[in-house]
Amino acid sequence: MLKAAILDDEVRGSKLLEQKLNIFEEELQVVGVFNNPVKALDAICELNIDVLFLDVEMPEMNGFQFLEKLGTFTFDIIFTTAYDSYTLEALRLSAVDYLLKPVDNDELQTAITRLRKRVSEKSTFKANKPQKNVSTRLPLPTAEGVYIVDKNNIIRVEAMSNYSVFMLSDNKKIVVSKTLKEYEASLDDERFMRINRSVIINLDFVIKYRKGDGGTLELSDGTEIEVSPQKKDILLQRLF
Repeated sequence: MLKAAILDDEVRGSKLLEQKLNIFEEELQVVGVFNNPVKALDAICELNIDVLFLDVEMPEMNGFQFLEKLGTFTFDIIFTTAYDSYTLEALRLSAVDYLLKPVDNDELQTAITRLRKRVSEKSTFKANKPQKNVSTRLPLPTAEGVYIVDKNNIIRVEAMSNYSVFMLSDNKKIVVSKTLKEYEASLDDERFMRINRSVIINLDFVIKYRKGDGGTLELSDGTEIEVSPQKKDILLQRLF
């Protein structure tokens, strides 16, 4: 059973959408309806939902600002709006669908079908993901000896000529005489991603994404790193 929430500043609009979603009650359950984006910020993440039906034009903050304030989240997005001028922005956020109000039943059915497929693909990916990196310990040979670090504590790895610099969450910096390319395979799991030619990051330490040609990431240690335009779409998919 999929779990859904609705965020729409218009009470009438949210109730109407909730009624339309009752058609899918055997596969989707509405567990929360919100009309105030500020109040929804704290509540939505606690619901453990699969999808958020999100209005765009709202007072205090619009739908995109709401997602930016929310930070990281794991659920999918279906935008519902009376305006058709935000389609590109929705695509950049890898939304499941973009529904114009009043929501057409056939279009809603298509959106739910896409949602089921997206959720199924996520489950299949997790189930079939190779377990070659079961251990979270990574040996880092240096001139002093071999450091054994926990991958969970790696914030980022930066290329420095033929060396790699590991920046850890405890503020330690370890320089290893191997190239970044040699560590891509060791850090090939869902937490890590190479976002440009010189940096691999741990997605768990991303606290903000700023828009741009490729965009800029802010990490928990205050570092800001530019994203390659070629990496932007896949990064947004993995973040959101």
